[in-house]
Amino acid sequence: MQTVRWGIIGCGNVTEVKSGPAFHLAEGSSLQAVMRRNKLKAQDYAERHGVPAWYDNAEDLIADSRVDAVYIATPPSSHKEYTIMAAEAGKPVYVEKPMALSANECADMIAACEKNNVPLFVAYYRRSLPRFNKVKELIENGLIGDVCSVSVQHTQKSVQKNDGGEWPWRVNPSISGAGLIYDTGAHTLDLLDYLLGPLHEIKGHAANLFSSYPAEDTVSGTWRFANGALGAGVWSFSSYKKQDLNCIVGTKGEIRFSTFDNRPITLINGAGENAFHIDHPDHIQQNHIQSIVNELLGDEEVCPSTGKTAARTNKVMEQLVQNFYQAHS
Repeated sequence: MQTVRWGIIGCGNVTEVKSGPAFHLAEGSSLQAVMRRNKLKAQDYAERHGVPAWYDNAEDLIADSRVDAVYIATPPSSHKEYTIMAAEAGKPVYVEKPMALSANECADMIAACEKNNVPLFVAYYRRSLPRFNKVKELIENGLIGDVCSVSVQHTQKSVQKNDGGEWPWRVNPSISGAGLIYDTGAHTLDLLDYLLGPLHEIKGHAANLFSSYPAEDTVSGTWRFANGALGAGVWSFSSYKKQDLNCIVGTKGEIRFSTFDNRPITLINGAGENAFHIDHPDHIQQNHIQSIVNELLGDEEVCPSTGKTAARTNKVMEQLVQNFYQAHS
């Protein structure tokens, strides 16, 4: 292969700017086909984005000989089904986050890809962004010494029902896996795994404090990293304000940064306070997609987000909210 020819299953909002155009823009990559259950919408997307083929079912897209690899951008409830379908067709898979509804589903997806000898990548694209790799660089260069603790605070206003009077799928556990911790909290938890290694000894508590929607609206948790550093986080999805702050504290200083907000990284140590302003690319998944393409074209283990790393994040989230779902099962 000199060019990886992609097909997208589920060409919804996330593919309009964040990911879709990047399949054309990445070197050695092209977008050949898209699928959406509504064929007219699939056709509209294809015509607007210069895609040669469109379908209204996944089987036809996966079977298309012009498609070398499949990007699954549907809600999590169908990630397992489509991943296994693509793997059995011998086609590499790139799947949106969270990887699946549960850790068990993640394990099934990994097993299917290993059985069919195809790679599995997951859209935790912050692992490939220069802003967060700067955080990793600061830590690894010892600018805050040995890491002692990590704190996460994420608050946002409650989501609202859509025009049809229904809750968005992101707060419908049967489709999303849980509430917004699986949608937005996933990015921060996966990023911490990338920056500091896997999270262990997870203890969590989740609640629906305001009966806002079917899923939990508040989550808190603690964990431990391999070096002994402790972590704690609180996610409130029914707050009066939006706030997103992560703080990594070491023996010589600290790093403050946001997972979502466009704010600088702040380094505080004995040399004073420094701010690093690093913009994201216009299509935020482009760096990540390029790393996948590079790996598929011959570079070894280039992409930093695989099925195995993403499955760890699913397991952490599952442990954070298990008290809520056990009580409501």
